[in-house]
Amino acid sequence: MARTEIRIGGFGGQGVVTMAVVLGETLSLVEGRHCVQTQSYGPEARGGASKSEIVVDDELVDYPKVQEPDIFVVLSRAAYLEYIHGLKENGILILDEDLVEIEGDLPAGVKVYKVPATRIAEKQVGTKQATNVVMMGVLAAITGIVTEDGLRQAIKDRWPRFVDTNFKALELGLDAGKAALVAQ
Repeated sequence: MARTEIRIGGFGGQGVVTMAVVLGETLSLVEGRHCVQTQSYGPEARGGASKSEIVVDDELVDYPKVQEPDIFVVLSRAAYLEYIHGLKENGILILDEDLVEIEGDLPAGVKVYKVPATRIAEKQVGTKQATNVVMMGVLAAITGIVTEDGLRQAIKDRWPRFVDTNFKALELGLDAGKAALVAQ
């Protein structure tokens, strides 16, 4: 697989950075790919727009910054408005349909997948804090960029006390991602 650039946006407190760190660890440490993860957030951090980015490649990553994301996962309107720029033509936009609406024109050929990630986390998992894990499952199902087994291993390593909750969130995210693919 060639270089793939992923941008994840949301507001501080949604686990955007944690999501990217776990994805980066899964891609590099579990799946043996070359990966770089960076993050950016304003001084208001909690509640303000934040983003985390991942560059993944089968070869050494020669430049660590995302220039034109192939994939943009967005969990808040503020992050959408702040970070939608640069999404590649024929890219993938995955959004939390309860928190984000498409505003403005998208580049040609962008595939949009809408998933109620926060609602799934709150109603079916029992905690909004699992939204980022739900969205990791959605991302895996839609893009195939990371494997379910790899994510399970990373989740087990990172959150051993909450493994059952996070496995449930991951499973629900995978199901939601598969449903979004079918609806496309």
